[in-house]
Amino acid sequence: VVPKPLQKPHPPIFQPFASSERSIRWCAEEGVTAILPPLHPRLEERLVRLYAEISGKPPGDGIGVLRDLIVAPTDEEALALWADSGVFCGGEWFEPFGFSRGLADPDTGELPDILGQSLALVGSIDTVTKQLEALRTRLPVRWLFAWTYNGLVPHDRIMHSLSRFATRVLPRVS
Repeated sequence: VVPKPLQKPHPPIFQPFASSERSIRWCAEEGVTAILPPLHPRLEERLVRLYAEISGKPPGDGIGVLRDLIVAPTDEEALALWADSGVFCGGEWFEPFGFSRGLADPDTGELPDILGQSLALVGSIDTVTKQLEALRTRLPVRWLFAWTYNGLVPHDRIMHSLSRFATRVLPRVS
């Protein structure tokens, strides 16, 4: 990198869409934070354990997750916004490239309950709080990358969603 970073050691490095054992192994060996896209919970848990085994760090250190995030006044409003953004993108942009293969159970092929298993954080303040608590209980990850669909969700709705998340959801999650 030129010029060299002033921060010593260098700023944290993140690897988005780390979803294979190979990418997790590389991240763990290189000290790079792996960011898991929404994957079947069994696969997420396997990859978190693998990173911990290779890196020698506690489970969850060096791991983050990417999640759709929409917090609205009601579950219905949040789901409508998500249908026009996250669900649309999933089907039209990501599905043709096979991104949904990671959502299938690695043993049975069954698909998870996306909202019920916190693979997306979509709903009212109470709903998203419960989803985030369930996610943190299931996966001890250190980073959450919020996908907000700029351009598909009106700007004012995104700003209100982020504000609700920062001021009303995060303070409630231990």
